[in-house]
Formats: sequence, structure tokens, C-alpha cells
Amino acid sequence: MPGLPQHPHVETAVRYHEAVAQGAVGEELARYFDEHVVQEEFPNALFPDGVRRGLSDVLESAERGRTLLSHQRFDVHNAVAAGDQVAVEVTWSGTLAVPMGTLPAGHVLRAHIAVFLEFRDGRICAQRNYDCYARW
Repeated sequence: MPGLPQHPHVETAVRYHEAVAQGAVGEELARYFDEHVVQEEFPNALFPDGVRRGLSDVLESAERGRTLLSHQRFDVHNAVAAGDQVAVEVTWSGTLAVPMGTLPAGHVLRAHIAVFLEFRDGRICAQRNYDCYARW
């Protein structure tokens, strides 16, 4: 992770985003999370009212994502760590495997994302996403 601070939580945050991009589900994904994790995605183009998830919802969402996207990628541009908290700046792209609304399969969605992670015993116990989707 050249250019990113050397911090165990930053390394975990990068590995977590890589796992999501590779389609991790079930136990492969759950290993990054504390069993009482709270994941919040603040209002954006995909979730106008935002969404709040616990671990089971996170895992279900990952399963749905595998059917919606044929490919996704996270590019981590910056990370800042302080104690058990990490802020990560990423760009995301996801290629639709199936049509979504008026968008055809094959369309590439893009977003600039700020992710704030809190860790407990090396696992993510809180995640807050601020996703800014590019116009499609």
C-alpha cells in the first residue's frame, strides 16, 4: 500500500475493500466485522433515505451485490488513522451485470466515497459511508 500510512487498521481497511471488490460473501466477508457492527450509508443516489445495517444485513447486501454487479473496483487514494479510527478516501466503479432502472447491463457506475471505520479488537465495529455518485 504505497503512500498510505503504516497502521494495522489502515491495512485491514484496504484488505476489506479489496475483498468486497473481489466479491467476498459469507464468512470470507464477515471476518472483517465485529458481530455487533453498525454500517451506515448516508443518503445518496442509490439510497435516497440512507440505510443502516447490522452484520446479517451487510452479508445479505453483499450477496445481492454479486447478482447486480459483474465487476467492481475500489481505488484507495488516502487514509488517516488515529487510534481505533480510520478515514479512507476511495473511488469506486461497478459494472452492472443486469439492467438497473433505465441503465443497461454493462453500464459502469462511479462514486467518490469517504469511509469512516471504527475498530474493536482488530475488526470493524462501525462504518459510515458518504457516497457521491457520478451522474449516470
